[in-house]
Amino acid sequence: MPTATSLSPTAPRGWGRRLSRYVLSQLLGPVIWLIAIMPMLDLVINRGQSATTFLYLILLYLPTPLVIIMPIAFFFATLLTLQRLQAESELVVMASAGFSLRQLAVPVLGAAAIVMTVTYACVLVLAPAGQRILGEKILDIRADIAGALLNEGEFNPVSPGLTVFIRQLSNSGEIRGVLVHDGRDRNHPVTYLAEKGILAKTPAGTRVIMQDGTVETGGKNGEQLQVLNFASYTINMDQFASPARYTLRKTEERSLSELFWPPEKGVSQTIRDRFFAEAHNRLSQPLYCIAFALIALAAVLRGRRQRGSVAIRLTIASLVAAGLRIAGYGVMGVAQRHPALVAVFYLLPAIGAAGAIIVLMGYSPRAILQRMRVHSMAGSGA
Repeated sequence: MPTATSLSPTAPRGWGRRLSRYVLSQLLGPVIWLIAIMPMLDLVINRGQSATTFLYLILLYLPTPLVIIMPIAFFFATLLTLQRLQAESELVVMASAGFSLRQLAVPVLGAAAIVMTVTYACVLVLAPAGQRILGEKILDIRADIAGALLNEGEFNPVSPGLTVFIRQLSNSGEIRGVLVHDGRDRNHPVTYLAEKGILAKTPAGTRVIMQDGTVETGGKNGEQLQVLNFASYTINMDQFASPARYTLRKTEERSLSELFWPPEKGVSQTIRDRFFAEAHNRLSQPLYCIAFALIALAAVLRGRRQRGSVAIRLTIASLVAAGLRIAGYGVMGVAQRHPALVAVFYLLPAIGAAGAIIVLMGYSPRAILQRMRVHSMAGSGA
């Protein structure tokens, strides 16, 4: 039988490399996915927003995937670290020095408590606040007609039937040569021409203030053309934007209190049940940090140190942790239809933690079978 010394440089290190690659994929995958599919990327580019605005939108969205990433990353980081300490016989030395299993578990559970606290901060405060600000910012960008007017020397179709041409636009908003053609009413098209003007964003909205120009109005087929001169003329560009529609605030944008007690009147019971399930889902998600810490401890500290045994135990632990988390996501849809089942949100991490504690106490399936064999042999010998 191979010794622990011959095992330590081979299997655990190879397993550690595989776990490192898995953790790296778990960390980078959602970020790549985030950048690839974020609809605001196209929105920012088409509306002429800066790179700073795009980074700001990413920071607002980041707490949402972190809620998913942190418990999973913590589990695999804990599993990797404990297995490395076991492979290098450091845990054996600690146990020989008198450290009990409880003392060895204290730093692991302490780290779990820290990650759980950060996860609670993300899921209860940062994520809903970020989603709310993100939604408002996207709405502002979509409603900002000025972003469509920043292309100099081009005929910009601001909206169907409305075209704006600016020959020169300075950074301060000063315009040289402006044409605005409003052909939405085909029977009475209107064309504004001005030598200069100002593109201004006021508290009341975006305004084009034209100076020293003319207004040309005419009938169908160019009949009855009328030309009026003006010294100053202001066009409200917000009237050409898509009107903002009132919609019920999204679930991910709501705080915990707004999920339990929606401030809007006339919210249907179906929507209230959905909010209720989401609130308990948020409260239960960070609890997986404790369950994952105990599962990692049970996988590493209980069992033989042979190469095959280590790989099997770590694989089983990973599958158990993944199964618990996937089950938690699956409960969401059922709990929205049956609010009484929100208790399952808390039951799943509790089952994972309880099962790990049982294994740590020496009641693993293998240990139970061995005890049954011993009792059976003792009985037959008698």
